[in-house]
Amino acid sequence: MGAQQRVFKQKIRSTQSLRKIFKAMELIAASRIQKAIARSQAASPYANALTRAVSAVASESNVDHVLTTESDNVKRAAVLVMGPDRGFAGAYSANLLREAEELVRLLQGEGKHVELFTVGGKAKNYYTFRDRKIEKSWTGISENPTAEVAREIGEALLENFDPESEDSGVDEIYIVFTKFVSSVTHDPEYRRLLPLEVVDADEATTGGQSAGSTDAPAFPLYEFEPSAEAVLDALLPRYIDSRILSALLSASASEQASRQAAMKTATDNADDLIKTYTRLANTARQAEITQELTEIVGGADALAASAAGD
Repeated sequence: MGAQQRVFKQKIRSTQSLRKIFKAMELIAASRIQKAIARSQAASPYANALTRAVSAVASESNVDHVLTTESDNVKRAAVLVMGPDRGFAGAYSANLLREAEELVRLLQGEGKHVELFTVGGKAKNYYTFRDRKIEKSWTGISENPTAEVAREIGEALLENFDPESEDSGVDEIYIVFTKFVSSVTHDPEYRRLLPLEVVDADEATTGGQSAGSTDAPAFPLYEFEPSAEAVLDALLPRYIDSRILSALLSASASEQASRQAAMKTATDNADDLIKTYTRLANTARQAEITQELTEIVGGADALAASAAGD
């Protein structure tokens, strides 16, 4: 076998090995998408019921709660960026981080100091590489978020939320995540988490309209015990946790969908490379055969000429 053939054969074997990895990752991602979608749908009834309860308290009482009251002088904002832990997902991480950077520039343009919180190794590495301070990060959870992790994140954000303080705490909290629409559509977006804009039940996972909207459902009259403020104190942290968990689940499904699409493209590209290398190897083999035949014929002619001269 000639040198060129050996090179192409080696490339073919290497590409075939990579193709097996890409195909396996594509199948794994496809199976995990369905699981992530199922988890998101299973969490919806609880999120909807909790949203209706919070909306009822917010709309039927005149309590000025710290989590629902707009600050007159916003100086600091926290941004929670929900990224993936692993790569091989195409432009998923790049699009999400671009959206996060757009939000940060917008807030800084309004004269606000931004504090960063991250989910996933990609977001953490992105800001660490650029020497950007991260207040707190969570890794190893992007593909399988749990209610416990969402509660931990919610508690960490609430600890930093203190609009009445002049020296510490933040006045606003935003989340940046990728909204899962379908297996081929998943869009990065950001939303304000605090001060709270209570959404309608049908928009519990997409962050829609406020409780004062004309499209909000009509609630019966309620009496709150021990008080409306105490009910809000109990409900709002759980409501925030459910919003964070919903965003994490949506981001998880989006990550797997992006990874499946990227690995499908990589598999197709590997197939094309194998075909190209096979064709080049065959061409090299034919050239070597032609060269060998030419050398044989040339040698035979030389021998015949030598014999004729003798």
